[in-house]
Amino acid sequence: MKVIFVGAGPGNPDLLTIQAHRLLSHCQICIYAGSLVSPEVVALVPKDAELHDSATMTLEEMEVVFARAQEKDVDLIRLHTGDPSIYGAIREQMNSLDRIGIYYEVVPGVSSFQAAAAALKTELTAPEIAQTIILSRTSGRTPMPEMQELEHLARTQSTLCLFLSVHKIGSVAQDLAVYYGTDCPVAVVFRASWPDQKLVRGSLADVAEKVEDAQIKKTAMIIVGQALSRDIPVSKLYHRHFSHGYRQGDSQRDET
Repeated sequence: MKVIFVGAGPGNPDLLTIQAHRLLSHCQICIYAGSLVSPEVVALVPKDAELHDSATMTLEEMEVVFARAQEKDVDLIRLHTGDPSIYGAIREQMNSLDRIGIYYEVVPGVSSFQAAAAALKTELTAPEIAQTIILSRTSGRTPMPEMQELEHLARTQSTLCLFLSVHKIGSVAQDLAVYYGTDCPVAVVFRASWPDQKLVRGSLADVAEKVEDAQIKKTAMIIVGQALSRDIPVSKLYHRHFSHGYRQGDSQRDET
C-alpha cells in the first residue's frame, strides 16, 4: 500500500499526465483539494471510489484516512492542484506518513504558471532581457521571509509569476513599478485552462483597474516582466551563423 501525491494540473483534464489519468481512473480512495480541482478531473475517479474533500479536513483527519487505506492495503491518491511541489503543503503530509510508516510517491503535474503562459501565448524568458523566472507570492496568513519580499525579488527584474496574490494587485503593481517602471507589461490569468478562463493584459500603471473591472478576486496568476513584450531582441538559437552542441555534433558525424 502507498499514498500517491498526484498533480491535477491547472484544470483542463487534457493537461493531466498519462500517469495521473491512469491512477485516477483506477483509484479506490482519493483525497482531493476541494473546489480547486476541476470537477472534470474528479469525475475520472470511479463512482464507487471513496472520495474526501480536503478543504474540510484537518491533517489529523487525513491521517485517519491514510491509516484506514493502510489497513485495507489499498493505494490512496492524494490529488493536488497544479504541481504538488509548488504551494502544495505536502511536506507536513509526508512527515505524517513517515511517522505512520506509509510509503509514498509523487506524480508531477502542469503548474498554473505554465498554463497561464500558454494561454497568453508567450515565453517567460527573453534573450538579454530575462533569463530567470521567479515563482513567488505575497504575504498573507503565511508570512514571507524578509529577503523574499517583493522589493527584493523585483530588484532582479526577472519574470515574476505570483501565486495567491491577485487580491492585492493594487499594492503589488505599486511596489513593482519602482523597479520595473510603470510601463512594464503585466498579465493576469484567471483560472488558466478552465472553461471560464479570463485574460487581462496591461501595464503596472493600469493593471489593477483592469483586474477590478474584470471582477477577478482570486484563483489567478500574475505575470510581470519585459519578457511579455514582443519588442525584444531575437534569440540567436536559429540564426544562420549560430551553432550549438547538437548542430556541431551533426556536422562532425556528416564529415566522418
